[in-house]
Amino acid sequence: MLRRDFARAFFLALIVGGPLGATGAEAADAAPVGADTAWLLTATALVLFMTLPGLALFYGGLVRAKNVLSVLTHCVVIAAVVSVLWLIFAYSLAFGDGGASQPWIGGLHLALLGDVGPAALRPQTTVPETVYFMFQMTFAIITPALIVGAFPERVKFGAVLLFSGLWLILVYAPVAHWVWGGGWLARLGVLDFAGGIVVHATAGTSALIFALLIGRRRGFPHELIPPHSPGMTMAGAAMLWVGWYGFNAGSALAANGNAGMAMIATHISAATATLTWMAVEWLRHGRTGLVGLVTGMVAGLATITPASGYVGPIGALCLGVAAGIVCYAAVNFIKFRLHIDDSLDVFAVHGVGGILGSLLTAVFSAQALGGLGLPDGQTVGGQLWVQFVGVLAASLWAALLTYVIAKAVDGLVGLRVSERDETEGLDLAAHGERGYHL
Repeated sequence: MLRRDFARAFFLALIVGGPLGATGAEAADAAPVGADTAWLLTATALVLFMTLPGLALFYGGLVRAKNVLSVLTHCVVIAAVVSVLWLIFAYSLAFGDGGASQPWIGGLHLALLGDVGPAALRPQTTVPETVYFMFQMTFAIITPALIVGAFPERVKFGAVLLFSGLWLILVYAPVAHWVWGGGWLARLGVLDFAGGIVVHATAGTSALIFALLIGRRRGFPHELIPPHSPGMTMAGAAMLWVGWYGFNAGSALAANGNAGMAMIATHISAATATLTWMAVEWLRHGRTGLVGLVTGMVAGLATITPASGYVGPIGALCLGVAAGIVCYAAVNFIKFRLHIDDSLDVFAVHGVGGILGSLLTAVFSAQALGGLGLPDGQTVGGQLWVQFVGVLAASLWAALLTYVIAKAVDGLVGLRVSERDETEGLDLAAHGERGYHL
């Protein structure tokens, strides 16, 4: 009986935004248990689904069979480490009120969620602080997990633990505060709807620096290292595509038309980038592969992320085409021209895609191109400059701090495994398990 009554109340809350019959001020007061909260709870689950199992399987299929478990383990342990640190103080650093005199980092009044109760609303939203905390936690989890793609098959497990925790505190939390927590980039007017700067530019830049510091895998670039399971990669990519609806549409923080348009833009950009990548591969090689298709899809998702809540369908189509062409070129340039072993193309796909989308947000947000319009009094050129400043600041910060953190970690525990362990594979060498018994 209690479960039936709760289900009825929840269903009614989804429809009317509050208890049955609530209107005016009563409905506004009841909003935290209404549609906005229900949607953000759903979006939170979708974003965590992107990391576990989506990103884990996507990356796991791209490495050799003897290293698949190590990649899955990295994703799991990063989720755990980030979750604990997020609660202790990282959330407060990112989203606590730093005050007008502290545009660089938040305060500590939200550490361990302080006095935040179940009914406390996140300022300027209709959702509880607890739900907002969880939603933003999933973003904090997936961002350092993306960097895993830069160093698989050759990194020490302890280094992954230490680096990810320090990176969350020193890179992610400050940049999140700058853009989303009322920091200096927010005051400058930077547009980043769901993380083109905060997530993809920082993770991509850090991945590139880490790849340079840890060095190439044995045999690269002379020996091709094909993915051991494209099917696993496709399964993970499919989960990323679905989970990205929570990533982008959830960032509207409301169950409304803006969330709906963000979802449309997300889906169309991913589909367009998939077809564009396919066309480029087909023209160059006379065929297209499954890994290429899903890589193009992820490039489209990363590129639309900062723009998803500001552009319309036209912008989504154009950003998808741009993602397919530019990210494809970036993969080939970094891997085959510069011979940088960013193993799973984190910078070329996520970094370049996030930066590209962040810059083009200034263009396709214009109402003439179907967007929602630029901030009052802002021109396309002016907003483009603001976006450039945001991208440059976040990328430089990520590059500098990644170098410092990686060097510190190398001095403490070392970054790279021994040649023997690398040859044997990290599944056995680091974890004493095998992904397959054939």
